[in-house]
Amino acid sequence: MEKLSIIIPVYNEEKSLGAVLRKVMAARVPGVVKEIIAVNDGSSDGTGDILNAWKKKGVKVVHHPENRGKGAAVRTGIGKATGSLIIIQDADMEYDPREYPEVLAPLLEKKAKVVYGSRIEAIQRNLKDMYLLHYIGNVVLSLATSILYGRRITDMETGYKAFRKEVVRGMMLHSRGFDIEPEITAKILKRGYRILEVPINFRGRTFDEGKKITWRDGIIALWTLVKCRFVD
Repeated sequence: MEKLSIIIPVYNEEKSLGAVLRKVMAARVPGVVKEIIAVNDGSSDGTGDILNAWKKKGVKVVHHPENRGKGAAVRTGIGKATGSLIIIQDADMEYDPREYPEVLAPLLEKKAKVVYGSRIEAIQRNLKDMYLLHYIGNVVLSLATSILYGRRITDMETGYKAFRKEVVRGMMLHSRGFDIEPEITAKILKRGYRILEVPINFRGRTFDEGKKITWRDGIIALWTLVKCRFVD
């Protein structure tokens, strides 16, 4: 029986958090026990109170006293993880925990040590699920990753990144914001690991619903890929 650490970075997600946690708690993966780690990144709404209530149900909760960014929350979660497997779960409703078995299967079957859930097929079937600018930006960033690191990847920015803990053991991560996605990808590839992608479904949300990433994050992501390739 392996332990799966599910890291949930949370910032001002009181509207969706309860539903996400219920889905995460209900998700079943044969041969796996779950450890749920929620990192409240200095939320100013009711997120902290919701998480404190979930402590009684076994969720491990860490509170950042101020907002530091998604990257900082992910780094905190990785530091607290005790499982041999790790998956990152966003606190919105864009990703469905019922897909854990498909994402984790290559890890459990020892076919890969890193698995990304690729949204590309799902988005191409239904383009309304992602802003066009975000879709183009993700294609460009994924192509840049493939060129810079010599490994084809279709969805570098996916929120479903799963890996064996040994992959990131001792890895120096510095990103505080959404640049955690390119940084962790770059450093995984530089360590010589192959990223296996499996198709997942995706329901994008709007800015009115709480989406936070903007075009500026895309510029930062591209710079992060280049910097990690030639500097870090």
